[in-house]
Parts: sequence; C-alpha cells; structure tokens
Amino acid sequence: MTLSCIIVDDEPNAVSLLEMLIQQNTNWDIKAKCYDAREALAWLKTSKVDLDLIFLDINMPRLTGMEMAALLPSSTHIVFTTAYSEYAAESYSFPTIDYLLKPITLKRFYTAMQKIEAFFAKASAAEPTPAPLKEEEYFFVKSGRVLQKVLLKDILYIEGEKEYARIVTPDQRLLIYRRLKDIEDQLSASFARIHNSYIVNLSRLDAIKDNHVHIGTIQIPISEKFREAFMNRIKQRVF
Repeated sequence: MTLSCIIVDDEPNAVSLLEMLIQQNTNWDIKAKCYDAREALAWLKTSKVDLDLIFLDINMPRLTGMEMAALLPSSTHIVFTTAYSEYAAESYSFPTIDYLLKPITLKRFYTAMQKIEAFFAKASAAEPTPAPLKEEEYFFVKSGRVLQKVLLKDILYIEGEKEYARIVTPDQRLLIYRRLKDIEDQLSASFARIHNSYIVNLSRLDAIKDNHVHIGTIQIPISEKFREAFMNRIKQRVF
C-alpha cells in the first residue's frame, strides 16, 4: 500500500529513525520532514499534496503536537510519537490511528504499520460519496479542542483565506483549516459562491445592490467570475 506522509519532530535523531523504519518496511512516500510544528503548518499551506498521514511529536517548543493537531482538518490522520505516555488518552480526541512511545522499536513500528494499512484499506473500501447537507442540518467544526456545532440555517457567509475558511454566524466567527472549495461541495442549495473568497447563505441576504450582497450591515462583493450564475439563481426568485 502506498500512503503519503510527513514526519514532524524537533529531534533530528527521532526523525532519522522513523524515516529509516518507514523506508525499510513500507512503500509509503515521505513528502516532508519538519523540525517544528510551525514549519509543518507552513509546508501544509503551500503544498498541493493529498496527505494521508502525519507522524507528529507531541513535545515540541513554541507549538506542541497537540496544538498543531487542533489546527488540522479532520481528514488528516495522525500517529503521535512521544516519550511520554500520559498524553495517550487526550490524543484520541483527534483523528489518531496510533500512539508510538519513543524510542520506537522495529517490533512496535511493524505493529503500527499493520494497523495503519488496515485502517486505510478499510476506509478505502467503505468510503461513501458524501451527500450535500440539507438546509435544516448541521455539522461540527473543530475549534481548538472543541467540536462546535453549527446549524446551516445560522450561517451568514463563509470567507476563504487560502487553506483556511471562516464560518460567520450572528453569534460567532469560526476559523477552520479547510479550503472553501471543499466546503462548497457539501453545502445545501441555499448557499451560493459569489466570489473566490465568499460563499453566502441566500436565505440570509437582505438586498443586492451595486454588485454587492447585503447581510444586515455587511457588504460582500460579487465578482465577475460568479456574477452570471449567481444572478440567474436570484432571477428565479424575482417577482
């Protein structure tokens, strides 16, 4: 099985050992080796790689592995690596496949390898095509270590910022590590893309004027790229 992964650890010797274990025992493709969490997040922002797995050290300076995990999309699975066993229970609040205690032995790595490949084989065989959410439905977004419930009908608009998206409701602004395009595919028909950086909830619009939509006091521009498709939808509701 071929999986794409990165290694994130501030200890060069630990990175070298894990790299050797992966190269000698699997067909996995190591896309990057990062020596702190901020470097890894910067790499993830600019990389176009569809990543399957992150080997993530917990105890790192400036930004810990747990803190980094809270910023990752739920589709990115994690194998935590650490010299400390006390974080094991907390690690499974994230999409964690395994928890490797250092120093990692060949026997323990081989057990983890089998577990990882079994997980991805099962996920690949059972993975359904997700259907768009209905208007009355909800989803959860990861905000720090909390899974925050968001009702679709409450969303005013969603703003994209490169690899991030900001979900705006009357009561909160939630920043999540996910591209606007990925979110767009899962939204109900009441949402429309009006700009490279904006998706709006049509049921929340108050007015359309001067190439802007108005939601209360908020004005959001309609770009040339999306104007025709957007206005064709609006015309269906014009009396």
